[in-house]
Amino acid sequence: MRLEQLIRVGKAAAYRIRHANILLAVDESQAGSKMKDVEAARAFNVGVRSIESLRRRLVEEGLDAALDRKKQVRPSVEKMFDGEKEAKLIAIACGPKPQGRARWTLELLADRVVALKVVERCSRQTVMRTLQKTS
Repeated sequence: MRLEQLIRVGKAAAYRIRHANILLAVDESQAGSKMKDVEAARAFNVGVRSIESLRRRLVEEGLDAALDRKKQVRPSVEKMFDGEKEAKLIAIACGPKPQGRARWTLELLADRVVALKVVERCSRQTVMRTLQKTS
């Protein structure tokens, strides 16, 4: 069986091997269930809900989905800069330098995009990530 081979070879990510071990431990075959969810949770140091979720993913999405980590349905925080806002930020950064300064700093760029109402609020780290991605 594929799960047993994955465990035996041991050349996979630790979470994949752990998921395979859990699925084998709670397998309900014709011989009967090997472990109850509570026992498996204690044995593998996970919550009972994690085992229930893993089992549900196996049934609903298949073995590959159960072995992998659960994919995030949507990002926890919406992106601050979409394509249009990002273009405005880049235009500001590439434009003339601020009065009395040798160049743009991340803090000055963050303040400028807020002052121009491109975004409601912005930190220098957000500006850095956005510009870093594009360079």
